[in-house]
Amino acid sequence: MIMRMSSLFVRTLRDDPADAEVPSHRLLVRAGYIRRAAPGIYSWLPLGLKVLRRIEDVIREEMDGIGAQEVLFPALLPREPYEATNRWTEYGDGIFRLKDRKDADYLLGPTHEEMFTLLVKDLYSSYKDLPLALYQIQTKYRDEARPRAGLLRGREFVMKDSYSFDVDDAGLEASYQRHRDAYIRIFDRLGFEYVIVKATSGAMGGSRSEEFLAKAEVGEDTYVRCTTCDYAANVEAVEVPAPAPMAYDDVPAAHAEQTPDTPTIQTLVDHLNATFPRADRPWTAGDTLKNVLVTLKHPDGTREPIAIGLPGDREVDQKRLEGQLEPIEVEPFDEAEFVKHPSLVKGYIGPGVLGEKNESGIRYLVDPRVAQGTRWVTGADVDGSHVLDLVAGRDFTPDGTIEAAEVREGDPCPVCRTEGRDGTLHAARGIEMGHIFQLGRKYADALGLQVLDENGKLVTVTMGSYGIGPSRAVAAIAENTHDELGLAWPREVAPADVHVVATGKDEHVHAAADRIVHELDRQGIEVLYDDRAKVSPGVKFKDAELIGVPTIVVVGRGLAEGTVEVKDRRTGEREEVPADQVVDHVVRLVRA
Repeated sequence: MIMRMSSLFVRTLRDDPADAEVPSHRLLVRAGYIRRAAPGIYSWLPLGLKVLRRIEDVIREEMDGIGAQEVLFPALLPREPYEATNRWTEYGDGIFRLKDRKDADYLLGPTHEEMFTLLVKDLYSSYKDLPLALYQIQTKYRDEARPRAGLLRGREFVMKDSYSFDVDDAGLEASYQRHRDAYIRIFDRLGFEYVIVKATSGAMGGSRSEEFLAKAEVGEDTYVRCTTCDYAANVEAVEVPAPAPMAYDDVPAAHAEQTPDTPTIQTLVDHLNATFPRADRPWTAGDTLKNVLVTLKHPDGTREPIAIGLPGDREVDQKRLEGQLEPIEVEPFDEAEFVKHPSLVKGYIGPGVLGEKNESGIRYLVDPRVAQGTRWVTGADVDGSHVLDLVAGRDFTPDGTIEAAEVREGDPCPVCRTEGRDGTLHAARGIEMGHIFQLGRKYADALGLQVLDENGKLVTVTMGSYGIGPSRAVAAIAENTHDELGLAWPREVAPADVHVVATGKDEHVHAAADRIVHELDRQGIEVLYDDRAKVSPGVKFKDAELIGVPTIVVVGRGLAEGTVEVKDRRTGEREEVPADQVVDHVVRLVRA
């Protein structure tokens, strides 16, 4: 196939779009792959659609290879299945809802667990029908509050979602492993660096959960890897090992002390070292218990204040907190909330008033480090006063624990710590490209998906869920492979195999370029041909670098000596190849 630049529906731009925040967004717009239609919504132009379709082809090949079968559901979905699983409410403002002319409720599908479950329920009833794996590649819709970064966080996006159906947990484990192996093959073929990390299941539910993250400095996900063992996890899924219970027989009784003008952790630490110096070492922020208040907005609209207790040298990680509570949204605790709870003294809040059974009635959840017997300095619930020698389990009992504190570079690895090794965590950022879950029976229970087992007994089917974002993959690959000149696609997903550039006005040059292009086409090589007659060589070269096809063939001045230039877009390497051998040379490169 030949795409001629003289007639191709594309316009390259020299300036970055004003709303672009990340390199992939800038370059995909400038190179003529996508155009913005509305916030978080993009039109795909011919070059962009080529890349998207190639990514989808890779996914289909690998999914078909493990025996999964492709189906296609509508994007416009009825309310009832989502009502049955309570997700009509749980999604809150996160979905697009609409009514038809008869006032019936519909939504634009954000995901299709319910539809897959009901389809299998409708057609299958015996263990002999299982295991089964179905998938679709479908457009999804989510009403993102803050669409950003081009294709990386949009309101409309393409998703491959697949589901496995098994009679028992052993079958689910096998299905999960088949999908996991297929995902590794897919991402290896897509040609960018990625990591596999432990993840949370969030609103999806289920048990085992892993993410495939493309390494990228602009990624919204932070993950950690151990310097010693193979532990890797999204920070949302890091579980802090709780210290063993500590004896506190020799700890003095808790006592309130005057600590005027100490509303912050640093002012408190300075005051403690000046007024109540320790004999063994100076006081640090880690000796203090910070109590942070937030408001939870539940999907049904109800609001609930909670308090989070954590060591004073840590901050609450908003994304990590939301990951523990999804689909509940987290909002700041504002002045109106303080008015409702007069027992809360800003800057001096302590466990004394917190907890569902205490004066404020506010649920009190603490970091796992606030374990039985640990000793703290914290607010005394009186302006200008803190409590010293406050012992968890002796002087206060929280309502539970929560993983909400920030995970930091150099923190102990949770696996190594429990096994007596000294591994530490290294943090990096990534873009979520794929997510696989062992859903279990959540959706099958809610929708009544059962089959008769080999003993004639009804059993509930167990499910797995496996997602990849092809449209997000376009941006993620661009983020991972671009350089200062433009895009630089891996060959498997590039919009063409070779970009042939004819330079100058010499008819002999253009005739030679035409011959090369048609010979490549006959060999099954996809060609992007810059045949524009009134465009300067400099502009053509810049466009070729910007568009990023992996092999660039320049037919120009070298033709007088019988050669053409072949350039590797990704490495920058150039070589002069005899014009009568260039077709065979390019074919070998493409099929290597």
